[in-house]
Amino acid sequence: MCRPTHFAVTYKINPWMDPSAPYDTALAISQWESLVRAYETLGHEIEFIDALPGLPDMVFAANGGTVIDGKMFTAQFRHAERADEAPAYRDWCERAGFAVYEAKHVNEGEGDFLLAGEFLLAGTGFRTAHAAHLEAQELFGRPVISLQLVDPRFYHLDTAITVLSGSSGPLPGGERANIAYLPEAFSPGSQRVLRQLFPDAVVANTDDGVVLGLNSVSDGHNVVVPMQAVNLIQALKNSGYHPVPVDVSELRLAGGGPKCCTLELRP
Repeated sequence: MCRPTHFAVTYKINPWMDPSAPYDTALAISQWESLVRAYETLGHEIEFIDALPGLPDMVFAANGGTVIDGKMFTAQFRHAERADEAPAYRDWCERAGFAVYEAKHVNEGEGDFLLAGEFLLAGTGFRTAHAAHLEAQELFGRPVISLQLVDPRFYHLDTAITVLSGSSGPLPGGERANIAYLPEAFSPGSQRVLRQLFPDAVVANTDDGVVLGLNSVSDGHNVVVPMQAVNLIQALKNSGYHPVPVDVSELRLAGGGPKCCTLELRP
């Protein structure tokens, strides 16, 4: 995770950003600190990377790369405004002992790569190039499921899917991974694929989507979810999960939520 020390909305690279609107860096920091406390209360171990000046979106650590089986697949950002984040995350992972593999094509880390049991779900359409899906499959040796995003509000896969179980890899006893997702964020073919792979998925609605409710983090039971996603919170309860609501609404001004702030490190 990365403290939003330099959080600001001074450019527009997604539909959520409005450089003419006010933002509150101190509030973003306070909300982020509450997210950290929520993770700590749940018993998660957190590592921190230093925030660098001039990189207001560096708080969104999920985009910094993809780390599976001790391998770090580096990010390569589509927009120049975020390009300098990639080497910072790369260097941190190298110092932490992860084997680093340089990306050849545009990909924005766990923003568009989500591990769900035996599958690596991979988004494309707005940020990550389809060619990067092939790179990831060769590197990690896991079946990659390409999913087409069609709504610019949900420009990253992690704004449209939450992996509820299986985010660290295959589950014991052949148990199937599960997700929550927003169907209308995907092309018709991708919706069919998701229905086939995850028949027990929690289905969110647009009201959940527009508060970035799907940008949540689950440990298999506890789901850290934006508190404004009231329909999703109830649906999670109905499906046997334990929602942990948090308020990161200030960070949403830049297009992020709990998952955007969280890069999972899988040794």
